[in-house]
Amino acid sequence: MERVSVIGFGEAGAALASRGWRGYDRKTDFARLRNAKLADFADVGVEACSSAADALERADAVLSLVTADQALAVAENGGRSLPPGVLWFDMNSVAPDTKRAAAHFVEAGGGRYVDVAVMAPVHPKRRAVPLLVSGQHAAVAAATLRRIGFLDVTTIDGPVGAASSIKMIRSVMVKGLEALTAECFLAAEAAGVCDAVAASLDASWRDECWAAKADYNLERMMEHGTRRAAEMEEVVRTLDALGTGSAMSRSTAERQRTIGGMRMTPPAGLVMKLRSLLPSRQTISKQDQAA
Repeated sequence: MERVSVIGFGEAGAALASRGWRGYDRKTDFARLRNAKLADFADVGVEACSSAADALERADAVLSLVTADQALAVAENGGRSLPPGVLWFDMNSVAPDTKRAAAHFVEAGGGRYVDVAVMAPVHPKRRAVPLLVSGQHAAVAAATLRRIGFLDVTTIDGPVGAASSIKMIRSVMVKGLEALTAECFLAAEAAGVCDAVAASLDASWRDECWAAKADYNLERMMEHGTRRAAEMEEVVRTLDALGTGSAMSRSTAERQRTIGGMRMTPPAGLVMKLRSLLPSRQTISKQDQAA
């Protein structure tokens, strides 16, 4: 039985971890966050470690599930205290160049680096979420992932960066559609034509319910926009490295960051989400009612 450790215990870490694993999250280093984060570990049955080095000790496999801006630093620091031969599953949404740089530190520390792309939201699928795996250790890595409970693992031919290239380029469309949805429906609500716009889109794309799609996309942005903006910055790095242009993805990152930065709890229903994101419209509505 593999001894598994998780570095980073946010939404993804908590969703993918299994009882009996060990883990570390840097939020436990802060007194005001410690108790809540330790409760997250306890809820899943994962042993909370006092440091990343403690979590890595004696591990056979490590799942790196941190924020995009910390993925490289975690690999660099982890490379200094890895058990020999440990499989380092980098499951972070970062550019291929970032993964290759992380692989350098892990391999230099005696570990075996694996590029893993998580290809769907971790909820509700959890360990049934589709994973793509690439790099020189892909075959043994895929077998290990299946043994520790992952149900949908596909190996991708190619070096480290092959799996993450698919993830990053796919995100151009997925996160871009979210951002376009926000721009479209916020304008529609502000103009008082939201229902008509949704109906027009439904008539053009008959397999879509655009009001429901907009409701879902806005909820994702309100809950995770800041994190998704960080991923889109990695997408921009990916596209810039390819030389294909990144103007749309840069704008997507900005829109995701703006909505995520509002730090709102998404209300139920599309109309209420739109109104919460349009405070100026709320003000006008209240003035009209007062008059």
